[in-house]
Amino acid sequence: MTTGHTDPQRRERIITATLDLIAEDGLPSVSHRKIATRAGVPLGSMTYHFGGIDQLLRESFSRFTDHIVAVFDAHLAAPADREQALEAVTDLIHTLSEGSRRDLVLTQELYTLAARRPAYRELTHEWMRRSRIHLEKHFDPDTARQLDALIEGLTLHRALAKEPHDRALTLEAVSRITTTGRQDH
Repeated sequence: MTTGHTDPQRRERIITATLDLIAEDGLPSVSHRKIATRAGVPLGSMTYHFGGIDQLLRESFSRFTDHIVAVFDAHLAAPADREQALEAVTDLIHTLSEGSRRDLVLTQELYTLAARRPAYRELTHEWMRRSRIHLEKHFDPDTARQLDALIEGLTLHRALAKEPHDRALTLEAVSRITTTGRQDH
């Protein structure tokens, strides 16, 4: 094992290990010791790199929200017109709901943490703001807000359903929300 001075990836490994542990065992199972073991770093490096478990959780969840916003960007950067935007949002919902269970669990863990601890709400507010920026490229702000909530809800429902609804129903829901108050780009 390398020392902290010659291991520039240590901080990143700690963050990744934190997110992996939360996704697999839940937030209540997180401890410095478990994270250090999972990351393959000495326990002392936890406090060297992070001022405490709250700082580690905020940075880890911030990294996670960056990842999800990048998924939004990958789907919503290219559409040139309303119809392409509707298809892109539909694809986004299906990508999120059929994709990584890790991402789904981390999303719910962050929401639960933010619901219990107001200090974490800033992370969820910033995440929603950044998601809506992508949606507002194609829809007015009120529609983007509603659509953002629809994306979250349909993603969760599709991911947890025994028989998830099909793409046609997703597209219909997206179309209904975006029918009024839209601005064409």
